[in-house]
Amino acid sequence: MIEHTTEPAELPESAEPTEPSRRPAPERTAGGRPRPEGVLVVDKPRGPTSHDVVARLRRALGVKRIGHAGTLDPMASGVLVVLVGEATKLAPYLTAQDKRYTARVVLGVGTDTLDADGEITATQPLPAWLHEELGALVAAGAPAGDEALAAAAPRIAAALDAERARRAQTPPAYSAIKVAGQRSYALARAGQAVDLSARSVEVRSLALAGAFRGGSLPPADAPGAAPAADAVPAALELELDVSKGYYVRSLARDLGAHLGVPAHLSALRRTASGAFAVEQAVPLDAGADALRAALRPLAEAAASSLPVARLTEDGARRARLGQSLTRSDFSAAPEQPGAAVWLDPEGRVVALGAAEVVDVPGAEEPATPSGPRFSVLRGFSATSGILEKPAV
Repeated sequence: MIEHTTEPAELPESAEPTEPSRRPAPERTAGGRPRPEGVLVVDKPRGPTSHDVVARLRRALGVKRIGHAGTLDPMASGVLVVLVGEATKLAPYLTAQDKRYTARVVLGVGTDTLDADGEITATQPLPAWLHEELGALVAAGAPAGDEALAAAAPRIAAALDAERARRAQTPPAYSAIKVAGQRSYALARAGQAVDLSARSVEVRSLALAGAFRGGSLPPADAPGAAPAADAVPAALELELDVSKGYYVRSLARDLGAHLGVPAHLSALRRTASGAFAVEQAVPLDAGADALRAALRPLAEAAASSLPVARLTEDGARRARLGQSLTRSDFSAAPEQPGAAVWLDPEGRVVALGAAEVVDVPGAEEPATPSGPRFSVLRGFSATSGILEKPAV
């Protein structure tokens, strides 16, 4: 089972500084063209795994260095952020950003994987009160606003409120989390009991987008369509914006528990991952030329996702050597703690860097004439684009 979220990113690799005169020329294809590089926002269809998508793009683009920032389950569709070439160094930072989804939760049926790809483990008729609340929501057209929702379906509203207040979530047993060196899903498939610890998460927003009391559900990629008349399980359609590490399959499980019925995730579409939205996505079956054209240059993609700092000429030289920097090495120094994209005066990505941590009680900065010092977290040995305008 491949998870639609990713494990916490590994610590940044050491910087890869190179002298300006020794910086390698851009990698080229067998035909002599520079190999593609940058960030590609793909609209993943239902069916293939994220690994399948990456393998297909590796062949289509003719590249070796390629990855993604946040896995999607085979049954899920939507935004998959694919990183090509030097952009793969952005993976730990882009993976850590918030995600936005539309999800459909079927009520009254539970599965072992908590989604539609699993085996059914429980079924239960819906209680009369839940039928009534779903009917009220259908009649009202999924009322907007907390007061209207609470008036039409008070227990469903309370269940959604409980999920909005969530600060810790237990991952599904069928997940890629390692337990004693083995993937949790492998242990679960082998019939072993898996006890995973709850993890810190945040629900930025959670809204009801639709309700179905019965009748055939509309296609998974056509949310909002009216159901047919023949009976199938009832469902809620939700829109949510969540932090890294949040499992939408666990949402289905926990929402069902609040309502007193088994439940599972029957459809999932990621509509945004950090700064990258589905409106920017290219279909997976687009040709190689269209895929190349859709690549966002490294500098542009990095600057849209992380804070930006601008180096002086000397600061860029020192950063490429992996040296510690001071404010005097920046024409526009980092304004926030944490990782930032460092650009040279021409707008090329030189490094990802951050202020050095000062382990002095009560001190915010080192007591030096030049103020705080900054370290390279990850160096870039080649660039694929220039940020034309100053980032704001």
